Amino acid sequence: MILFRQELGDVLREARRSQGRTLRQVSSDARVSLGYLSEIERGQKEASSELLSSVTEALGMPLSFLLREVSDRIAAAEGMNIPDTVPEGLADDTESLVGAY
Repeated sequence: MILFRQELGDVLREARRSQGRTLRQVSSDARVSLGYLSEIERGQKEASSELLSSVTEALGMPLSFLLREVSDRIAAAEGMNIPDTVPEGLADDTESLVGAY
């Protein structure tokens, strides 16, 4: 079974490690307890949107990047092929929907 929280934790851990930062450094910058952030990275706890915003800010990455990476990993695990381009006509449809609100 694919778990969102596991994929999310893996992406956060990889981002932190790629920056050469410790869990302690990121937790301090994000103002999140070290233990709780560790549990998030290990996929043991669900993260609130507020926490994710704080952590991604501490990592210097947009929240949208985190969510996209997690989404792509889940799609791959499901055997889905997600194109990197927007299908023709979809952008026009989206603009009309957004304009309605």
